[in-house]
Formats: sequence, C-alpha cells, structure tokens
Amino acid sequence: MAAREFDIALFGATGFVGKLTAQYLIEAAPAGARIALAGRSLEKLFAVRAELGPRAADWPLVQADSTDQASLDALAARTKVVVSTVGPYLRYGYPLVQACAENGTHYADLTGEPLFVRECIDRFGEQAAASGAKIVNSCGYDSIPSDLSVYQLYKRSVADNTGELTDVTLVAFLKGGMSGGTIDSGRAMMEAIAEAPAKASVMSHPYSLSPDKTMEPDVGRQSDQALSRASEIDPSLHGWVATFIMGAHNSKIVRRSNGLLGWPYGKNFRYREVMSAGSSATSPLIAAGIAGGLVATMATGALLSRVALGRKLLDRIVPAPGTGPSEQARRSGWFTMRTFAHTTSGAKYECKFAGQGDPGYQATAVMLGQSGLCLAFDELPELAGILTPASAMGDALTERLRAADMTIEVTPA
Repeated sequence: MAAREFDIALFGATGFVGKLTAQYLIEAAPAGARIALAGRSLEKLFAVRAELGPRAADWPLVQADSTDQASLDALAARTKVVVSTVGPYLRYGYPLVQACAENGTHYADLTGEPLFVRECIDRFGEQAAASGAKIVNSCGYDSIPSDLSVYQLYKRSVADNTGELTDVTLVAFLKGGMSGGTIDSGRAMMEAIAEAPAKASVMSHPYSLSPDKTMEPDVGRQSDQALSRASEIDPSLHGWVATFIMGAHNSKIVRRSNGLLGWPYGKNFRYREVMSAGSSATSPLIAAGIAGGLVATMATGALLSRVALGRKLLDRIVPAPGTGPSEQARRSGWFTMRTFAHTTSGAKYECKFAGQGDPGYQATAVMLGQSGLCLAFDELPELAGILTPASAMGDALTERLRAADMTIEVTPA
C-alpha cells in the first residue's frame, strides 16, 4: 500500500458523525498524514472542508456514491484505509466493503447491525482474507469498549497465570444522546427481518457472528435480557441493572473476537452486558421500565416495519438521519464501562474503560479516528478478513486510546 495516494479516506464526511470524526482527525493525525474527505456531493464536501479550517485546506475531496460501485472501487484503490460513517450499513454499506475486500484496502466502520456483519462475513470474508484487507466493524462505542475490555482482561489473566476466563459481565454507566442515524439503523434491521424472518436468528443467537460455531463453548443459554440487583454481579455495585440496548450486538462482537483469536478466552467463557439503572430508591422501577420499554419498543417497531403505513408513521415520529445531540450535550456526556471477570483459578478482575464526551458521538469520533490511524500507521497482526477491533488492533488500539485520554485499566477485584 505504500504507493497509494491517501493514508485515510473518510467516507461520509458530510454526515453528523463524519464531521465529528474529521474534526478529530485534524487534531490527532500525525504531521504529513494524507487524509481525504469522500462523499456523494462535492459541494457539501467543499463546505465541510471550509468549516474544518486551514489545517484541512489541502485535504483532497473525492466524489463517491454508495450506489456507484465504480466510484467506490476507485476510492478504495487510492487509499490505505477507508473509514466509513455512512449508515444504515444494511442499506448502504455492502458496495464499499466489497471494494475494500477486492482492493486489499483496510476499512473501519461504526455499525451496530449484526445482520450487516454476518452478511459481510458470508459475502466478502474469503476475498478480504485473500487480499490482505482488514475489514473492521464496530469501531465506535459499539463495540470498542466491550471488545477491548475483555481482551485486556484475558491478557491480564495470562500475565498473572490465573487461568481462563469464565463468567464475565460488563456494566454500562453513561450519559449521552441518540441521533436519527442510530434510530434509522434499528429500523433497517427491523425492516430486513420483516422481509426475511429467518434473519431473526442472527439477532437472537449468541454465536451468530462466530467464525466456527462448532468450536464455541457449550455453556448453556446466554441471554442479553436483564433485570436484577447490581450486587449480584459484584458486591461493589449498588442499585439495579437492566437490559443494555447495545448488549446484544456487542456481546456477539466479543464472542467473534474470541473465535478469531483461536478461542483463548476459555472453554467455559460466558459473557453478557447490562446497564446500570442507578442506586436510588426508584432504581428498581427505572430498571423495570428500561427492560420493559426496550422489549415494547422493539416489538412495536418490528410490527410497524412490516407494512408501508407503519413505515410512514415511523418516518413522522422518529428523528431524521443526520441529526444528533448539540455540541453542549456532546461535551457534557460521559461513559464508564466496568467489566467484571472470574477465572478458572478463582481470581477476579475488573476492567474499567471510561471516557469523556457523549459516548455515541464525541467519544465515538475519537475511537473511530484512532482506529483509522491505527490501521494506517501501526504494525498489526497479519490477520485479515472480516475482523473485530480486538482481533485486528487489540494492543495497538488500546495504547492509542489511552494516549487519547481514555481510561483502560485492569485491576484485581
């Protein structure tokens, strides 16, 4: 790739998260980094580059469209890495992944859509492995904190010689908003399942993204639904926990990492994610409301997605794609992910992964930007194909995020 024109091409630079990622790259990219902005409209790309200021004045602009395969092929051939914020990926993502897989171009995205990842594995996995392309899905709040936390817990257990991981639970604490794009991704998955009900198994099966289901540990039923006292997870926790909306996707990414790395986490590795509902007197009610509300919302959305009238109603009541939290709201956000692990020797560990800024937007722009820089400039394992953050960039990305003021630390629990 040394002869390629760009180090990183940011596809979707005119979108909400695309702009945030471009702003971050201005600050974080090393001197001399060759960064291009790519998207469907040259006019909008000119406007974004102007907003970015003088440090981006020389960044090239590349016109590329998700509906024009030739333009995506040309983009992939010119760059070492493509960073894509163009979603929902189920609707717009496949042609770019194909272009990167065929051209041996590394790729990072923000998808939280298991259906998209599964389809990429099936359609482009062999080609990407053959070309040397690292296609890395879920390089934002979904699912870097989850994936790297478990990876670092595994590394610590190996360093301490305390055996394999057994029961591992992540507890999410956060303050953040939601954009129209995130909601649109959820709609895209519900519509896909409405058209092909068999795809629902990808959403429900814990090992649906595994590289080889026959090699996965037989540890019984694993569910992403939760409603319990937090102290049942660890005595240091108070209040109640409930279902975490992204747990179903993140847990599949973590299990896929285990498989891609050769199942080193352990033959009895179990993993789940929950969300804190606080520790006030009303936390049981809050937790019950979260758990019940998610089930009701998903059921209602799935029902409405089945018919044209229902889809029109959703168009009227949900935020439009391209919208998101205000700058003040993004700056006031934060997240802390506390992951508790047990090992076969009886040792216990906690990994704390924390950062400032709205997790889905400001912090995600940092994670995605650093993922692109990591793929472009760092020495990484030779593994190629449809990968995960931990399997593609584990230690290198961990160090980058620590240097970017995120906390990633493992301590005995």
